[in-house]
Amino acid sequence: MTEATKVSIFGSTGSIGLQAIDVVKASKGRLSIYGLSANSSLEALSSQIAQHSPEVVVVGSGQMATEVKSRFANLRVEVGQEGLYSVAGEADVALNAVVGFAGLTVTLGAIAGQKTIALANKESLVAGGPLVRQKLVESKSVIVPVDSEHAAIHQCLRSGRSSEVHRLILTSSGGPFRSYSPKELEDVTVEEALNHPTWKMGPKITIDSSTLMNKALEVIEAHELFNVTPSQIDVVVHPESIVHSMVEFVDGSQIAQISRPDMRLPIAYALNYPERLPPIFGGLDYAGGLTLHFEEPRRSIFKALDFAYMALELGDGAPTWLNAANEVAVDAFLNRKIKWLDIYRVIEGSFESFEKWTFSEFESVLSLDELARRRASEIVASVEI
Repeated sequence: MTEATKVSIFGSTGSIGLQAIDVVKASKGRLSIYGLSANSSLEALSSQIAQHSPEVVVVGSGQMATEVKSRFANLRVEVGQEGLYSVAGEADVALNAVVGFAGLTVTLGAIAGQKTIALANKESLVAGGPLVRQKLVESKSVIVPVDSEHAAIHQCLRSGRSSEVHRLILTSSGGPFRSYSPKELEDVTVEEALNHPTWKMGPKITIDSSTLMNKALEVIEAHELFNVTPSQIDVVVHPESIVHSMVEFVDGSQIAQISRPDMRLPIAYALNYPERLPPIFGGLDYAGGLTLHFEEPRRSIFKALDFAYMALELGDGAPTWLNAANEVAVDAFLNRKIKWLDIYRVIEGSFESFEKWTFSEFESVLSLDELARRRASEIVASVEI
């Protein structure tokens, strides 16, 4: 029997991490769990350790590490950013489902270790794209996207040569406020924003989906992943979330990847790549009929897409700045410090202080990220609700 592919799941207690564990369990021994990580969810991580017996775990603090070691005496426990970096370079596949900027460390660690990266962390390429690109040139690492849209594009691109690609079309559910008027958006609540019509995700990405910032970050990520110009990336709203994205080739033919909205499918695709292996996740039953709708995003209201194209045009650190300002704004909204529409205002206002930046190493990315966060936090503090 072929030896199992060892997988480390970073962010194992989150939505993507839990579904990745489902995929490993369903693989019938083809995949095995090597490492797990959680920033602060001690009880959930402890339960996973007891069930899956990983060789190593990474936790967010020394205090949490002490507690884990007291429960699992023979388990290797690593801590913080250094732990994420080192462990990411150990297993065959590093599934990066860490939330936010912290995921860049996992991606860089896996690249240094010459490992395959199953990437569910947008910020690695949004905030650190130039640095990641530079490091990949020096490495044998391969990035296989886990986001449903980029996984769809990755699959569609296997239908033709890169020189034949005319454009990439990312689909968006439109979020919970797709049909809201500007007036209705003035007083939407945190609870309403967290009520996504299609996907079940963590709070940060769910808020991003409501503002279309999730799609904006995916535009930047697609630019980095697939080496296309911003003008070759379009977004269309597709509320059913059945068509996960499309590629249009130079002859006008379009290839689409379709399935039920089940994240286990793109996770399984990434963990098994370049093979496709059972069981089936996301299969469709046409017996009851299937209707699909498409429409243009309302960019005059959902400004996040304009921010993405602006950041790509500015370059030189603007995507990093956008990502950091958005994380600050979303956190402020979740903590009821600002209104939903203020998320756009915080981001837009922060860019008044943006100056172009040159990346050389991780420290330069971190410095720019910290600067953007400080500016966005100042704007949050000045907002009256």
